[in-house]
Order: sequence, then structure tokens, then C-alpha cells
Amino acid sequence: MKIAHIITGLEADGAETMLYKLLRAMDRRFDPVVVSLVDDGPMAARIEELGIPVFGCGMRPGFLSLPAAARLGRLLRRVRPDLLQGWMYHGNLAAQVAAAALPSGTPVLWNIRGSHCRLRDEKFMTAATIWVGARLSRLPSKIISNSLASARQHERLLRYSKDRWVIIPNGFEVEKFTPSESARVDVRAELHASPEALLIGLIGRYHPMKDHANFLSAAAILRTKLPAAQFLLAGSGVDSENSTLRDQMQTLGLLAGVHLLGARGDVPRITAALDIAGSASYSEAFPNVIGEAMSCAVPCVVTDVGDAALLVGDTGRVVPPRDSNALAQAWLELAGLSRSSRHSLGAAARARIAAHFSMSAIAARYEELYDEMLSHKSPKGARQCAA
Repeated sequence: MKIAHIITGLEADGAETMLYKLLRAMDRRFDPVVVSLVDDGPMAARIEELGIPVFGCGMRPGFLSLPAAARLGRLLRRVRPDLLQGWMYHGNLAAQVAAAALPSGTPVLWNIRGSHCRLRDEKFMTAATIWVGARLSRLPSKIISNSLASARQHERLLRYSKDRWVIIPNGFEVEKFTPSESARVDVRAELHASPEALLIGLIGRYHPMKDHANFLSAAAILRTKLPAAQFLLAGSGVDSENSTLRDQMQTLGLLAGVHLLGARGDVPRITAALDIAGSASYSEAFPNVIGEAMSCAVPCVVTDVGDAALLVGDTGRVVPPRDSNALAQAWLELAGLSRSSRHSLGAAARARIAAHFSMSAIAARYEELYDEMLSHKSPKGARQCAA
């Protein structure tokens, strides 16, 4: 059963990382290939290390060109997949268009990984792709979403089809994201912070919906109560070259005590070093970084967007989005707990991830869906077996 996964690119971001984890966890009776619409990114080599072929189409970022679509069609006719799995908006549309090059009845699944329902926050071509996707959303066999809240937002705000959704949350590698006392010590030494410093972190790429400004405003509020608190921000675009962040930090008096680490290759270590992990987003579907922090037994404070509250349950705190005072107050509550009490809360968070959101359990749900789609595949699209 050959599955072709079509994705925009292979940078080390949330959707790409989820694809890699899924490929590593799935039963190999599903024979996967991965097609990147643009040039290979850092995840390509990691996927190839699993023994899975990776192909590129040479598409310009954000632009689904006819030559790239033609290359994709030729590639798929050669690979002859039994099922097409799109990832993210461009990958979904590419998969739907490419299905025309395959036998009739080949199932096409879309996969929407975020809550990108404010088109004005997106680049023009991304916004146009999301809008076109809504108009074509009755064509795929199913649309996978990692968040029930995101699916409902796509229906209500963007007019995506109501009868195609399958909710499969993100899965987390509990064997990779683990508690680590040595990480706590080593990262504080790297930051030149006190070994006992309270360290609050936000890990995520720089994007308006992540609302880094909200996080920094809350940090300034907390520093009035806990002057020694330290803050760590990591992710693509979250570095000293980001003048917007630097200007806000200077205005808030946060140039000391806030660490901008940029994109990191040691996210499990960074995450395990935190006392409190946070999300400040005003729009989110199902935050990977929160599940990873919970797996590291780090208590979390999240904004009440998407399925974040469902993920955290009673192991952390949930606050309204765009409310810096509430965010700072929740941090203060957790900071006021004894270290052993925070450890107990973190242990409960890790147990919740292991019980409900392990990568093996989530991979099994994808396998069940693929089996269902392939069992219903039209006989007209079935391959002919040689005698």
C-alpha cells in the first residue's frame, strides 16, 4: 500500500516534524514516499535516513506553478501511489490537482495543521491558497485536522466543507522529550543564569498569531513581582536580529533576563530545562511545543485557543488570549508553588501525554484511516495484478 505524502517543504517546523514522527512510527506495510513541493529542507535527510524516498518539485515558495505541477504529475505516475496525503494548504491543493494524473478512485486526504483563519495575517499567496482550498474542500475523501476547534473555525470563518473532517491530534515522543535535571543545570549555565533561577519559556517560530508581544508584556509584569525571573524564547526568527522583539524588550526594560535563542537543534534539552512553559498565542490549533513540554514534565500556562485547554487538562493553567495580566498572574501562581509541587504537576502532565497523546497511539489512528480509505477504493482505480 503505497502512500505519497505531499508537503510544501521540509523545514524543521511543526507539520514537517509531525510528518517525520508519523513516518517513523507507522507500520511499514504502508510504503511511503515524500514529495516536497520546494527544494529539500533539513527534514529531508532525516526522512531519508528512515529508508523513505524524498523527491522535490522545485516549486518557488508560495507559488504553485504549472511546471512544478507537471513535474509532480509525472513523478506520481511513476510512483503510482494507492493514496495521496496532502500536508498543509499548498500540499493539499497540489495533492488534489495531482490526483488527475492517477487512476480514477485514488483517495486524496488533506491535512490542516493550524488555525490560519485570519487571512490578513498571511502572505498573499498563502491566503489565496487557503481561500481556494475552502472552495475545493468537498473534493478530498477526508480532511484531517489536529484540532476540533480549528476544524470548526475553518467551517465557520472560511466555509470549508462540514462533512469531511477527521480529528487526529498531534502525537508526542515521550521517549525523546523526557525530564532532565542535567538539562536544567546546563542550560542555565549556557545562559549565565543562576542555577536556581526561575526560567519561563516560549518555543515557537516568529509569527503574528504566536503573539510574542503578549509574552514579553507578561514578562515585564511578572518581573515587577519576581525581579530575578528569567525568560527564554526560541524558534525560527526569534533571535537578536529581530528588531521588533528587540525594540519591545528595550521599551519594557527586558534587555537583561530575556534570552532570544533563535532556531535550535536541541529543543528537547531546552524544553526540559524550563520551570514553566508557555503559549501566548491568540490563534492556535494544537500546540506541539506544549505537548513536548508536558512530556518533559514541565507545567504549562496556555492561552485558551484551539485545543490547548484540552491538551493541558488539569495539569497547568489556561488564560484568555491577549491578556498579559492573566498570563503573568498564572505564571506567578505556578512560581509560588514549591519545587516539589511543580514537579508533581509536571509528572501529571507527562502521564497525561503518555496516556492519551503518545506517538504510537496517534500513528495507529492514521493507519486505521488509511486502511478505511483503501478498503473503499474504487475498483476502477485499482491496479491490475500481473498473472
